[in-house]
Formats: sequence, C-alpha cells, structure tokens
Amino acid sequence: MFSELLLKIGIRLSPRTVAKYMPSIPPNHRRRLHCQSWKTFLRNHGKAIVACDFLTAFTLRFQVLYIFVVMEVGSRKILHTNITAHPTADWTIQQFREAFPWAHGYEWLIHDRAGTFSPAVDRAIQGMGMQAISTPRRAPLANAHCERLNGTIRREFLDIPLNEEHLRRPLNEWTEHYNRGRPHSSLGPELPDSPHNFPGVPLAKRHQLPSEGTIVTKQILGGLHHEYRLDYAHAPT
Repeated sequence: MFSELLLKIGIRLSPRTVAKYMPSIPPNHRRRLHCQSWKTFLRNHGKAIVACDFLTAFTLRFQVLYIFVVMEVGSRKILHTNITAHPTADWTIQQFREAFPWAHGYEWLIHDRAGTFSPAVDRAIQGMGMQAISTPRRAPLANAHCERLNGTIRREFLDIPLNEEHLRRPLNEWTEHYNRGRPHSSLGPELPDSPHNFPGVPLAKRHQLPSEGTIVTKQILGGLHHEYRLDYAHAPT
C-alpha cells in the first residue's frame, strides 16, 4: 500500500512513520567487503536473467492442471504464462519460443530439476541464445523469485477451477494486473511493465491528495483486487 500511494496517488510517507508500525528486525550480519551481495548482483544483471517454473492446480473434478510461468528476474515482469494437463518437453519448448523474441537480450534461464526440463529442452534454450541453469536438488530458494510468484498466484486468485478454459481467463487478467497494475517495492517502487500512457503523478504535500484529479478504482477479478489511479479528465473544478 505504501508503494501504491507513492506511485499512483502521489502521497509520500516518511520511512520513520512506517517503521513505527513494523516489527523490529535484528540487524543483519556484516557482509565481507570483498563479497558482492545478491541484491547488488541482481541490480547489475537481473534484466539478463529469466526464471521459469510449474505450479499445479486441481479442478472441480480433481483433474491436475499445470500452470507454466516465465518471469524476468530484474523487473519481476511475467513474460509468459500457459496451462496444460500434460507438460511434455515439446510443449515446454514451444512455450519458450512464444516467450522470447529473436532479439531478447537474455543470457541465463533458471529452472528446477523436474523431468519436463529434459536435455532436449536445455539444448533448445541454448539454441535461443541462453544458458540453462538447473537449481540444486531440494533447494527451492535457488529459484526464489519464481517460488515467490507461485505463492502469490496461489494466494491471490487460484480458486478451484472447473476446467482449463475456466482457469485461463483469470490467469490472463491477473497477469495483466501483476505486470501493469501493482507496484513492487523492490523496484523502487515501480511497475514491472509500465504502460506507455502511464503519466505518473505529482507528489502531494504530506498526506493531502493532489488537487489536479480524482481517485478512481478499477476492479480486478470481480472485485477480488483493486487498482487505484488519479483521473485528470474528471478533475473537480
């Protein structure tokens, strides 16, 4: 909510104000001066790294569906999603073809050691100009960004679908919301995929709303989530 207020409405809250209501966290251990932190590494190379993963969903008739997601680590942008009941190697290779244009600029792709990611998949990834990196066994944190994304999908909209088509519509709508409607604090805050017509807002004075526009809301998934923005076309006179 802090990022939403700053990025879309222009209200800046002092970090001290936020810290008053946050639980205290023990100070981190001092890092060695010659070691580059993971945060610094991601800031320097995150836009050249993509990660992918499967998560499962169960229909009303107990059919298992597999949701495939591909995300850019640096921007947190979801590059591609799809659903299948039979995740074969050929199907996965086709998803990568759809996710990456010819001049994509990515160098590494992280995936786990699931059987779907066969040597044929890694060879196809290499043919697209990337190096496939398999995570260590039983180490989900090695693909932490996708694991976090999977958890967000499960918590925010993954209800019991009737079938594959019933699940596809909310997945597409939620992906659009995730990329272009919800700020990520780790980005500054910023949107993973800022729309070209997103004008930004002037910063308000303390907690006062800007006088240039009115706040409008957009319902996502029938009101399960909301997006807020300033509407200058209907500003009060």
